[in-house]
Amino acid sequence: MDLSHWIERHAAFAPDKVALVCAGRAWSYGELSRAIAQMAATLADRGVLSGDRVAHLGYNSAQQLLLLFACARLGAVFVPLSWRLAPPEHRIMLSDCQPRLVMVDEPFVDSSAALRDLPGATVWVCVGPARSGWITLEEMLGAAHTVSPATSQGSLDSPVLLCYTSGSTGQPKGVLLTQNALFYNAVNSTHMHDMSSRDVVLTSLPLFHVGGLNIQTLPALHCGATVILHARFDPGAVIDALQTQGVTLTVLVPAQFEQLAADARWAQLRAGTLRSISTGSTIIGTAEYRRHARAEVPLLQVYGATETCPIAAYQRAPDAAQHPGSVGKVALHCELRLVDDTGQEVPQGATGEIWIRGPNVMTGYWGKPTESAAALADGWYHSGDVGHLDQDGNLYVDGRRTDLIISGGENIYPAELENVLSQCPDLAEVAVVGRPDARWGEAVVAVVVPKPGRQVSPDSVVELLRGQVARYKLPREVVVAQSLPRTALGKLMREQIKTSVRRSASVETT
Repeated sequence: MDLSHWIERHAAFAPDKVALVCAGRAWSYGELSRAIAQMAATLADRGVLSGDRVAHLGYNSAQQLLLLFACARLGAVFVPLSWRLAPPEHRIMLSDCQPRLVMVDEPFVDSSAALRDLPGATVWVCVGPARSGWITLEEMLGAAHTVSPATSQGSLDSPVLLCYTSGSTGQPKGVLLTQNALFYNAVNSTHMHDMSSRDVVLTSLPLFHVGGLNIQTLPALHCGATVILHARFDPGAVIDALQTQGVTLTVLVPAQFEQLAADARWAQLRAGTLRSISTGSTIIGTAEYRRHARAEVPLLQVYGATETCPIAAYQRAPDAAQHPGSVGKVALHCELRLVDDTGQEVPQGATGEIWIRGPNVMTGYWGKPTESAAALADGWYHSGDVGHLDQDGNLYVDGRRTDLIISGGENIYPAELENVLSQCPDLAEVAVVGRPDARWGEAVVAVVVPKPGRQVSPDSVVELLRGQVARYKLPREVVVAQSLPRTALGKLMREQIKTSVRRSASVETT
């Protein structure tokens, strides 16, 4: 049994049920099942064997899902590449995993041409018009033979997904996830969302990220639900879909909320079928939660990482409004520990590093045994995040261990200060980082971005924090910036901010 069995069995029970709506086409479960068999035959004909890697570069499409399920059937590994990255960054990843086949969508064919000298990638396929030196997808599919279920080489224990981390603090690492990890992640998602075959899921996040692929998209196909897949995030298209296509569940990250809010229709949106919106990718404090939440639709926070597939903790609809700053309780099929620097569990309410254990956790980093052993020491995934639990077991993420600022021997977590500052109506963005300081070891620096037409002074920023946090946590400098660097999913790129703070002239506020 492998992941493609999900689609095969749903096709047996409800062959005409719509599984996927994408690029103006609706795929039934029966059609999707046949297309997966054809794609598996295509890959096998081109020499893809169990354990081989198959990479894809392009916008969200049905081909990505077909490749994933076909790889599951063959025991191969699917490698989704971020289209937001540049060719040199793709070269690093492809050189690392050495795929047997690379499929590239039309908009990225020209920029990928220089990558074709890489070793190991013996087949380069373009989706779109014929190009010199490329095999087209249509040519490849037309040459395939039918693959019967008996020829499946994959199993739930087989690795199936290799996702590269952003590499914001160094070289990207390939996170290897098994079919079983995706299965248990789907079960966790089903519990989180009360998901069923009656749901209609809207996916506008990129599938190259586990958030777009695994929070709702694959779980919906496991449930026999319908997925509406947008090629790219477009605020207007999302609002149209929520209004007219019967969407019941969707995932939106904070960066998307900001773009949606710029459309006047968002504030007046009445999506009668929408049961909840899930969000994550970055720490969302109480103030930001209340800013994005809609009275009629619960906003559910989810916590995890690429290494946890990603669902490790989450809120359910009854709990969301009661604990707005929390990421919820540990997932149904996960265990969680909060530990100090010696690996001992911290008391309830105290801050500790978040460790996760469960069948959804990665097997390791591709080709990096030392890093894998460190991340999975003692049988737990060491997240590098720090958080605390309240008396009811709700998890609050306080930040990253690497973001910790030690000033005068005191530990300061940026998220605490950022949550306070985010309540200021004059501020659009906030980041708190540490800067080396000869006297204190590190000095707290607040970097703030005013909203358009608003002005803030360094003193006013410090006053917002005075009385809300201990004096030793107050910023010694405030930098007023035009914007903050973020990843594709809205995560602050703190290393870039730290570098900029060290180089730029700042305003002293002590």
